[in-house]
Amino acid sequence: MRHTKTPSEVGRLAAPLARILDAAWQRMHWWVIAMVVFYAFSGTTVIRSDEVAVVLRWGRVVGDTPALQEHGAGLLFAFPKPIDDVVRVPVKHIYEVTVDTLAPRATEEDQANTRTLDPLTQGYALTGDKNIVQADVVARYRVRDAAEWAFYGPKAEDVLRVEVTAAMVRSLGEVGIDRVLADGRKDLVAAATARVQAGLDRCHAGLELASLELTRLAPPLALSYEFNAVQSAYIGAETKRKEAQAYAERAIPDAQAQADLMVQSARGDAETALAKAQGESAAFILLDREYRANASVVRERLYRDAIEKAITKSGNIRWIPPPVGSTYDNLRITLPSFGTAPAAAGDDDDR
Repeated sequence: MRHTKTPSEVGRLAAPLARILDAAWQRMHWWVIAMVVFYAFSGTTVIRSDEVAVVLRWGRVVGDTPALQEHGAGLLFAFPKPIDDVVRVPVKHIYEVTVDTLAPRATEEDQANTRTLDPLTQGYALTGDKNIVQADVVARYRVRDAAEWAFYGPKAEDVLRVEVTAAMVRSLGEVGIDRVLADGRKDLVAAATARVQAGLDRCHAGLELASLELTRLAPPLALSYEFNAVQSAYIGAETKRKEAQAYAERAIPDAQAQADLMVQSARGDAETALAKAQGESAAFILLDREYRANASVVRERLYRDAIEKAITKSGNIRWIPPPVGSTYDNLRITLPSFGTAPAAAGDDDDR
């Protein structure tokens, strides 16, 4: 029958170990306490002004709402790992990613030598009128929802590339090639931006698209000459149309101003002519009244006025007295233009 060791023997064997532990504790207990305190506060961190922190407790987000889940700038107290895990998210930083899924991946020489497009080596999209275009896109984004971004499965750049590619393909499919290559880029980018943001919201990626830039939008290199010719013709037609419109905008007001000026001038001439005619009519009526009252005096005055007007237009002047008598029939006066003496003649010598 086997007998177990008595407690006294166990104590005798453990005594050396106990003495070693006791000595170690006497010398190092302050260090142990300091390490425990340091570990207890190791979860405390300082969040910068451009960051937002999210706390995971045993792998689950702390807080029921986004306002409680996100911690702003300042001192954040959390339990040490593995209890809590603090994820810092730079929400004010703008990231940039190049999306080349719709761009050619072959060399320019290979593109120029081939008349076909291989979707595995050359990305492209179709416009609304079934033309082919290739695009290079630069997407700039920031983190809007720190909790969604921190725990979303795929990488943010991969999600953004997929959404940008899908949005560009759909947006290009709604417009024609002429508008895309001419003056429709702004509308195209606006439509694609709205679709990208809607896609990011649906998949809860926690991202906000800051801007979408088309660095290249062109037909395939093998067809660039034909597309450039069409685009040049379109631009030329638009230029002529705008020039004609600008000319019309200048010419129509000028014509209206000239028409108004001519109308005003005609009105003024009409008023002047009417006033002159009224004055002459009034003068003739007065002359007729005077003639009826004293015919001989009026005839004498009219005769003298006529002679004075004729004499003022002649060079040499010779006075011819009026005929004697009461008749003036067949009186003729000739006033040559070059200095010859005037002559008066009648049907009879005694006149």
